[in-house]
Amino acid sequence: MIELRHEIAGEPVTVHVPETTEDLGEFWKWLYRARARGPIAIDTETTGLEIFSPSFRLRTVQFGDARDAWVILYERGGHHAQYAHDALLRCREILIHNAAFDWLVLGQCAGIPLEDLAPLTTDTRILAALIDPRQPSEGGAGTALKPLSAKWVDPSAPDTQGGLTKVFNSLGLTKATGWAGISLTHPTYLLYAGLDVILTARLGPVLRRELARLGVRDQLVMYEHELARICAVMQRTGLLVDQDYAGPLARRLAEETDTYAAVAARYGVASVGSPAQVAEALLGMGETLTERTDSGALKVDKAVLLPLADLDRDWQRIGAREPNVLADAVLRAKRASKWGVSYAERFMTKLDAHGRIHSTISPLAARTGRMSVTDGLHQLPSSDHVIRRAILAEPGHVIVSTDFQAVEMRVLAALANVRRMKEGFLSGGEKFDIHAYTARLIKGDQATTKDRKVFKGAGFGKVYGGGIRTISRQTGATEAEIAQAVAAYDRAFPEIKRASSRWQRQAFQNGMVFISATGRRLPLDRDRSYSVVNYACQSAARDLLGQALLNIQSAGLLEYCRLPIHDEALASVPKRDAEDIAREFQRCMSMDLYGVPITADVEIGGRSWGSLYGADY
Repeated sequence: MIELRHEIAGEPVTVHVPETTEDLGEFWKWLYRARARGPIAIDTETTGLEIFSPSFRLRTVQFGDARDAWVILYERGGHHAQYAHDALLRCREILIHNAAFDWLVLGQCAGIPLEDLAPLTTDTRILAALIDPRQPSEGGAGTALKPLSAKWVDPSAPDTQGGLTKVFNSLGLTKATGWAGISLTHPTYLLYAGLDVILTARLGPVLRRELARLGVRDQLVMYEHELARICAVMQRTGLLVDQDYAGPLARRLAEETDTYAAVAARYGVASVGSPAQVAEALLGMGETLTERTDSGALKVDKAVLLPLADLDRDWQRIGAREPNVLADAVLRAKRASKWGVSYAERFMTKLDAHGRIHSTISPLAARTGRMSVTDGLHQLPSSDHVIRRAILAEPGHVIVSTDFQAVEMRVLAALANVRRMKEGFLSGGEKFDIHAYTARLIKGDQATTKDRKVFKGAGFGKVYGGGIRTISRQTGATEAEIAQAVAAYDRAFPEIKRASSRWQRQAFQNGMVFISATGRRLPLDRDRSYSVVNYACQSAARDLLGQALLNIQSAGLLEYCRLPIHDEALASVPKRDAEDIAREFQRCMSMDLYGVPITADVEIGGRSWGSLYGADY
């Protein structure tokens, strides 16, 4: 038996590493004693993060309580792997930090489906996010185990990963290759593995007590665990990639990058990734640049370049000015490069043995609880089909997308009790357009398409906190026109400003924390308390999507789900049953929020996701 001793919060702890069958027998005795006392913390060490890569391996499985950790050398196989497997099945209550990862690891490598482990699991990362969802850059502790342990368990909680990285380097390994290459019994590696479960075991009850003190409802905790399981199921299923399309696409995008980079070079920009070069060239062309970064450099990011190229956020012509050729070229060169590297090439390099990618779906990614999906799939332009064309439904299936209709505005109307908005949503019918309705309400029957766009910008400015200048850039209207539109918007819907003031007062009285409609704690920044409207609406919209996913599961449709993307559920369904299943998805995403109907549009496409955006397949 290898035994490593350490100290946490002034108390001695021990990391045990069984080497013989007799040692494993001692682990078995401990397991039954610990199980009787309460939850057992579980963790895994693996060769990396790409769970579904053909070369991915499970190296160790750890079990622990507040004083003892047991590191089972799963990679050795035989009795070690069998004891770890059987011990997992005999646990009654489990604590895991970032449970979805370990659920998927143990399903992929140990044959224990997440459906068996999830009902037993409390995820300490979820508990921490419900206490304070902010990342360190936002003033919070974040959701990583070591910083949380330093905050709640022991201020000197060891960051053994730093020491482990040094060990990797001393062995000629990098942080990326070290997890697979380090000796299975290296003392620093074993200590790192063991201390994580001890810290998790200590963290769990502390976080539970804090949630109770803050009055966070158990229902919200249970709800987040259910969503974590649903998202893990979708991640396990993965997305089928059209390799015959993605490979050539990567090459075409590389050529496009070179073509537009050559255009930029004609204007003196040798590197489109150099803000200084781009800014200097644009100033030389007579453009006016006023926004600056924190360091004082002129900004030439996407938000600045799109209006100069006369493009809106969806890359459609605004018609407000003559497009600047350089701004257009820089935008298109950078987009082609990003799409080629971040999407097409990544799709091809991250494939599993069955031609799928398994993007990580994070149910609690933002402060508001908004979900995110890795591999950039939640950042794709809303109107583009090029990348989406690479994602396929299953053979014999078609893609179905179910998308909330104007959910941000419906949530705003419901939460702020905006009378005239609610009347419109209630009486407008299936094709109701809140932005056209607003334009007519303010401008009369002579309201134009441009009026609709301007008032849409004003409405989204209310929801997302965009200022006059930002809305002006996005719509192509002048700042004076936007200022007039915002003032008119406030007169038409006065409840919004009143709700904002009320919510800010409530947050001030609660230590700068706003409590959402579902009881979620949303910390505000003191210098940006006006963002409470954005947080309230985004959080409620996210929880509507969460409820929709629960409805989808209850309807037996989870096996068809592939991704939650913003306010959309993407599915692969049998072609012969597509219409019936699509209607069920639409039903699952239709509900009521404080008297406002939350409705959804459903669209049946072809074989590829891109077919919903104009692709021919």
